[in-house]
Amino acid sequence: MPAADLALLVTAAREAGEIALGHWRRDPEVWDKGGNDPVSEADFAVDRHLRERLLAARPGYGWLSEETPDSADRLGCERVFIVDPIDGTRAFVDGQETWAHSLAVTEAGEVTAGVVFLPAKNRLYAAALGEGARLEGALIAASPRTEAPGARVLANRTNFEPGNWTVPPDDLERSFRPSLAYRLALVGEGRFDAMLTLRDAWEWDIAAGALIAAEAGGIVTDRTGAPIRFNAPGARAPGVLAAAPGVHGALLARLSAA
Repeated sequence: MPAADLALLVTAAREAGEIALGHWRRDPEVWDKGGNDPVSEADFAVDRHLRERLLAARPGYGWLSEETPDSADRLGCERVFIVDPIDGTRAFVDGQETWAHSLAVTEAGEVTAGVVFLPAKNRLYAAALGEGARLEGALIAASPRTEAPGARVLANRTNFEPGNWTVPPDDLERSFRPSLAYRLALVGEGRFDAMLTLRDAWEWDIAAGALIAAEAGGIVTDRTGAPIRFNAPGARAPGVLAAAPGVHGALLARLSAA
């Protein structure tokens, strides 16, 4: 079933890309959900299409999306779609290219199929449980790096504040991309050694990317080093650390318990 679900997600993601690109750099209407958290008419259009498309194909699956009011009904479903219609809406509204569609299927708390698609860059990452991760059909692999000093880490500036570390992170190479899903996929691709977010992370931001990074050989945990279980009642994980296996433990050891 993961392979069939993945094929469905790939098709749906490309359809979503066509819808989003119809609004991109065309002054879409934008609203603020509060706390500088924008949502655009493209987010709603993509969410509507994906919900109709995916649930028509899999009517027994549950649904969790950033732009759909949540329902406890999903907790009783064997399989659940977890979707972020546009991950990186601020980048989308600003006309940048690094926003993504994040689509995943979970079963019993585990992601079994996932797609991260960047329409503006025409880059599609995909993974099915036990089948490896691919970028445009070619297998990808996490970085072979084996030490933390010099590691290329994707995270926003707040994560690098000294109070978050027992050892100053000055020896890490810091980079950033607006989309959490894309950051996870980049770790899977091996272009970066790790990504980190210490704040609670919404499942729709990370479900697909977490599978891609893990299937590429990376290690993905929450900020404490514990496995992440999906389709939780609160739909949040306590942070995320995804990294090449040679540096995950070293980075985790350097994070402050506070």
